[in-house]
Amino acid sequence: MSLTKDQIAQRIAKEVKDGYYVNLGIGIPTLVANYVQEDIAVEFQSENGVLGMGPFPFEGEEDADVINAGKQTITTLPGASFFDSAMSFSMIRGRHVDLTILGAMEVAENGDIANWKIPGKMVKGMGGAMDLVASAENIIVAMMHTNKRGASKLLERCSLPLTGVGCVKKVVTNLAVLEIRDNAFILKERAPGVSVEDIVKATAGTLVVEGDIPEMKF
Repeated sequence: MSLTKDQIAQRIAKEVKDGYYVNLGIGIPTLVANYVQEDIAVEFQSENGVLGMGPFPFEGEEDADVINAGKQTITTLPGASFFDSAMSFSMIRGRHVDLTILGAMEVAENGDIANWKIPGKMVKGMGGAMDLVASAENIIVAMMHTNKRGASKLLERCSLPLTGVGCVKKVVTNLAVLEIRDNAFILKERAPGVSVEDIVKATAGTLVVEGDIPEMKF
């Protein structure tokens, strides 16, 4: 069976290391803060000007003035700080963020990402996505493997307007964990109950399968 959005976030949380500064994009990435190990120190940054985000608040404990870049209410950890967008993007452009976790509409086998615009549909703008992909050296994408019509979102080449070129290092979907290397998706793990054949059928880009592929562990 395929993973839920929370399970995708839970798997990505294993990639977060002690001492990391991490930027969480909107959508599935925002859930990652709920699953980071309690015995490590991590600083989550939100591009709207927060450093030190915690998990989402429990119902009834929300503060409408404390939000992330996706306008969701958040909690903050002791020592958290708030600042303007200029300071926030200085952190991002200065490469002070160790890991960036983004959602995507499409990812290509060479690491290109499209996550901000569908032609013909109204959008508010690209936000900070282009700054993040241009500045980050470690980018993990959290996404569904296929769209609502069942078509693959892991492609040979992106069909949508690009956000960044050759920048994605790893993709975690509801079906698999894949590294991007040498213009190919390298299958590293599969979701529990999902076969390699299922992943092959759902992947339009070049997929490399080496040896036995283990199931994800949470």
